[in-house]
Amino acid sequence: MSNDIRGNWKTIYGGKLAGWLIYLLGFTFRVEVKGWRDEFADPDRQLIHVFWHNRICGLLPLWTKRFKTRETVVLASASKDGAAIEAAVGVYGVGSVRGSSSRRGVAALIALKKAAKSGKDLIITPDGPRGPRYSMQPGVIKLAQTTGLPLLPISLFFENCWRLKTWDRFVIPKPFSKMTLIFREPLEIPRQLGEDEFETARLNLQKILLEGIDDLIEDHADNH
Repeated sequence: MSNDIRGNWKTIYGGKLAGWLIYLLGFTFRVEVKGWRDEFADPDRQLIHVFWHNRICGLLPLWTKRFKTRETVVLASASKDGAAIEAAVGVYGVGSVRGSSSRRGVAALIALKKAAKSGKDLIITPDGPRGPRYSMQPGVIKLAQTTGLPLLPISLFFENCWRLKTWDRFVIPKPFSKMTLIFREPLEIPRQLGEDEFETARLNLQKILLEGIDDLIEDHADNH
């Protein structure tokens, strides 16, 4: 296993520290929740939770309050950043699978399918690990097809936050800020899809998660 996969001690401890800081920060948030259904917390109803990569910081402390009894794994990249995320989510009791579409993709898909078969929920950030930001990669649709699990799109919006100068403009909510957490309608993906049907499903999920996003204009400016 490469050092990128393992991560060095600075990466791991930095990730753990970030995870605990986010955890403590979460106690200060003022949160409005929309679209929640008690059935989402049903331990017999497995889900693939889908949200944009730059929402991880704000979402984790809110998400775990709703799904604290669920066994869950997240797909983290096969890089040092992925090692940091693996350490950070571990603070919340969330496991991880390392890989991406460009590195260890097949191994990651197999590991995610195995986790789903054992009864665990899955978390996917479909524009990670390197973007483009807010671009729906096809892997999440393939995963829903192969596991048979419904996709639960989740949105998070911030009243006050910092945005880092990373590829995803990683968002850190400011202490005591208000946030709006929205659970969208679950999507069932048929196991068999034609090429056009697959693309329609991918674009539909992307459209759902883009609804209400306030910094798309930055992406447009970056590409011109």
